[in-house]
Amino acid sequence: MTIRLACADFSFPLLPHRRALGLIADLGFEGVDIGLFGGGAQLSPETVLARVPQSAHELSKEMGDSGLSLADIFLMPGSFDVLAANHPDAAERSKSRDLFRRCLEFVALCEGKHMTALPGIPWKDESLQTSVSRASEELAWRAAQAAAVGVVFSIEPHLESVVETPEATIALLGKTPGLTVTLDYTHFTFQGIPDSRIQPLIRHASHFHARGAAAQRLQMPLKQNVIDYSRVVQTMVREDYRGFVGVEYCWDEWKQCNEVDVISETILMRDLLRSAALRTSDQP
Repeated sequence: MTIRLACADFSFPLLPHRRALGLIADLGFEGVDIGLFGGGAQLSPETVLARVPQSAHELSKEMGDSGLSLADIFLMPGSFDVLAANHPDAAERSKSRDLFRRCLEFVALCEGKHMTALPGIPWKDESLQTSVSRASEELAWRAAQAAAVGVVFSIEPHLESVVETPEATIALLGKTPGLTVTLDYTHFTFQGIPDSRIQPLIRHASHFHARGAAAQRLQMPLKQNVIDYSRVVQTMVREDYRGFVGVEYCWDEWKQCNEVDVISETILMRDLLRSAALRTSDQP
């Protein structure tokens, strides 16, 4: 298997963005996952999407200078309730759609082929079914808009979302045409969900995030990791997975994600994935 590896620019939030891209290239990655995070220290939707053509030109030049391909652009306006796709307020949903349109234009101008966003959250004062149904309607619209310009759209199932479990994710995908998944086992592993329940989602994945994790720890050093990434790679081969695999160690206070050596763990995960791909290729 030839595995295409990317690394997240938001792994290194204390570096100027150009230097973060240079570091990712120096670490031997082919692609980069770009985070547009509300209030972000590097690239944020507030600044980038206020001047889409200029921002796309600047990012494209930075990536070109570093020799990196654009693997994914991940849009997160802020905390999970901020401009959520399934916000109960129609005016907020309208603003969310406008932000999505501008981000999609940005992706297309950067000649990107993949965009990730969040699925939405359960809202108080309404049933989970209502929150999920509204998410499905809005995400189907986003998937159609992206497909029209040649971009694959996905959601990342995550803690505190409408799709906290693999089964809930598959149910949402089943009712949402064109939707795919940016699969991050760690949000399920944190809850004690075993790999065997998560593995079926690989066939629905168009992007993948890899890092170490364990029960009640969203991000852990590789030596304490419980996810079988060799099995993940084997399943990717069987399912003919075509997307990038993004190594995504974060340096963030949320869920104690600032308690790992991001550079060292990124290198260790990179090497683990390369070795797993090589072993899989050698198998008859």
